[in-house]
Amino acid sequence: MKFTAQQIADILEGDILGNPNEEVSTLSKIEEGKKGSLTFLSNPKYNSYLYTTNASVAIVNKSFVPEKEINTTLIQVENAYKSFSKLLEFYNEVKNNKQGREQPHFIAETATIGESEYIGAFAYIGENVKIGNNVKIFPNSYIGDNSIIGNNTTIFAGVKIYSETVIGSNCKIHSGCVIGADGFGFAPNEDGEYKAIPQIGNVIIEDNVDIGSASTIDRATLGSTIIRKGVKLDNQIQIAHNVEVGKNTVIASQTGIAGSTKIGNNCMIGGQVGVAGHLKIGNNVKILAQAGISKNVKDGEILNGSPAFKALDYNRSSVYFKKLPSIVNRINNIEKEFKSQKEEL
Repeated sequence: MKFTAQQIADILEGDILGNPNEEVSTLSKIEEGKKGSLTFLSNPKYNSYLYTTNASVAIVNKSFVPEKEINTTLIQVENAYKSFSKLLEFYNEVKNNKQGREQPHFIAETATIGESEYIGAFAYIGENVKIGNNVKIFPNSYIGDNSIIGNNTTIFAGVKIYSETVIGSNCKIHSGCVIGADGFGFAPNEDGEYKAIPQIGNVIIEDNVDIGSASTIDRATLGSTIIRKGVKLDNQIQIAHNVEVGKNTVIASQTGIAGSTKIGNNCMIGGQVGVAGHLKIGNNVKILAQAGISKNVKDGEILNGSPAFKALDYNRSSVYFKKLPSIVNRINNIEKEFKSQKEEL
């Protein structure tokens, strides 16, 4: 796709300094700009690159004043960083603005699909599925029976959504996700062998949720595993059966949440965090990367370590962790000296 500087300026409500007909078809960092690319400058530390870049068009702040001749066409805006972000969103919308139904695909006769849909090749849509308007289902995705998908939601390639799953509006589920697989529920029989406990619940994902690639959310044993409005999940996250994640909580990659744990609203959970099952984590909690949570957490706490405790105490303790060998040696020497003095007495 090609855009002229004038078209971009119209989108950003910016002013052009240079050739309004200059065309761009790709994006670049300012220090790596090539002919036909669009870049931006917001950090004064990179000002020098604007005079040497080969990018055809650059977005700059209106406050920027060139010190010498610039060959690149400039689009002047109030905030270059925000404008570039806005342009990325627009570009992404245009790039993914697919419609129609590719062949081959399968849609059950009992399924209902709204307007302006996109159904990619080899997609499977099961019995009694209900899909809203402007939904995009990319190739090789599977939508199980009796599932519901709200308006403006995008299911990227290779996503597997098991039966009875409910997904809200304006969600994005990235490639490789598995939503609604059985929870990890097994019970030993009299011979000591483990027998699977039927998982007959479902998964509910509310509006405005983003789920990163290769993440898994298990269906509930009974009831629902629930991801509330505005939750953002990174790649490769495991959420077990009957977990509830509160609204606007963000969780980084490789975190695992064990069964039946309830996480509050507006929490921030770092990467590789492990959370044990049947816990309650309050609102506005921050858990640092690689922490291990084994007990309930109160509202507003900041935790680190494994098992986790208050981050401030952890940071203080970490000063001593590094000195443990020398501290032990000192204690041993004190004990020897005390024993020697005791014997003398």
